[in-house]
Amino acid sequence: MSDAAQSSSVSRRAGIAVGITIVAALLLAVLFGAAAYPWIKALHVIAVISWMAGMLYLPRLFVYHAEVPVGSPQSETFKVMEDRLLNIITTPAMTVTWILGLWLAWQSGYWAAPWFHAKFALVLALSGLHGYLSGAVRAFREDRNTKPAKHWRIINEIPTVLMIGIVILVIVKPF
Repeated sequence: MSDAAQSSSVSRRAGIAVGITIVAALLLAVLFGAAAYPWIKALHVIAVISWMAGMLYLPRLFVYHAEVPVGSPQSETFKVMEDRLLNIITTPAMTVTWILGLWLAWQSGYWAAPWFHAKFALVLALSGLHGYLSGAVRAFREDRNTKPAKHWRIINEIPTVLMIGIVILVIVKPF
């Protein structure tokens, strides 16, 4: 099987998994109404953990990838690892996080809370970073990365800072 066909197959399976998760969450919501809230919240937290795992690991892979020669066996291995991490774990987890998170915000009425606006801004920033990292996966795949390992070391800290802010806002609700 070619790399393109294998990548397409992997992406298709990840899409199916996301679809099943969303359908399951919607069924919970329809069948159990308000009683589904803690279950959907649990699925949301699981998705957030999965998304953050990818967001924390992907830039670390870039650090190592930027240090090996283009076309080397190590570079080709990193390409596969980065692509699979992004397309099998990180992007599907982000999708589920967003869908379930929006449902939870709608159900809870947190839309009007100032802490929620701040949290929403940080989640948007995290999503923007996700987009930036997705572009970097493409650049590495096409041997077009121009950023040094030091750049990726710095970028690697951003998801942690955003996550800390999001967790504090959700748990403490300081305003």
